[in-house]
Amino acid sequence: MTAIHCNKAHRWLVAMLAALASTGALAQQAGDWVFGAGWLHFATRDSSSPLSFTAPRPTVLPGSGATVGNADTLGLSVNYFVDSHWVVEGVFGVPPKFDLYGIGTLASIGQLGEAKQWSPTVVGKYYFGDAEAKLRPYLGLGAAYVRYSGVKLTPSLQGALGARLGAPPGATVTTAKLDNSFVPVFNAGIAWQFDRHWGASFSVSYLPLKTTAVLSTNAALTGLPLARSQATVKVHPVVPYLAVTYRY
Repeated sequence: MTAIHCNKAHRWLVAMLAALASTGALAQQAGDWVFGAGWLHFATRDSSSPLSFTAPRPTVLPGSGATVGNADTLGLSVNYFVDSHWVVEGVFGVPPKFDLYGIGTLASIGQLGEAKQWSPTVVGKYYFGDAEAKLRPYLGLGAAYVRYSGVKLTPSLQGALGARLGAPPGATVTTAKLDNSFVPVFNAGIAWQFDRHWGASFSVSYLPLKTTAVLSTNAALTGLPLARSQATVKVHPVVPYLAVTYRY
């Protein structure tokens, strides 16, 4: 009887230790690094001010406006666990390309231009639930630095701006610059840990983003300035991020 009881106790102890080991393997704790890669989608909720000429004389193009198309790209993220609940995340990725289209009195032009957006982001997140839980929701707050590159205006817009000045086609060249800015980031999501290393996460972020486009129109041959105009675009993107994660 003693041997039977000892054998049962042994099996029970092994099972308990296996269960504890399995649970502990999922525990998220201070010093953990989690790397992610996946799909970033920028769903814009935009509005814009009318195109305004500041030179040679201040005028506003009535009924003009612009809208920004949605964009998709590869997102990359790095998470560091300060403890089992507080996490610092950096989100990067391939800069998405946004297309700008005319609306109102600019609708006949179609696409106005394009630009790539760089928006590296740092977010402080709080994970709810136990460190051993497979599914953990979280809330986050952070900031992004947004800048633009590869800003191009379409020939249609170039021609329309030149025609407004009374210049023949090809006689003017217009360039654009978008201002850079820091913006807050509001974030919510859920993390799913499959095993000790592999997992997945899904989050949604909101950025109250706006930018001012300044357009400079110059003579094509001499480079002399002819006109200057600008418009402010509120983009306000909602950004879902679905990623596969690896904990190191």
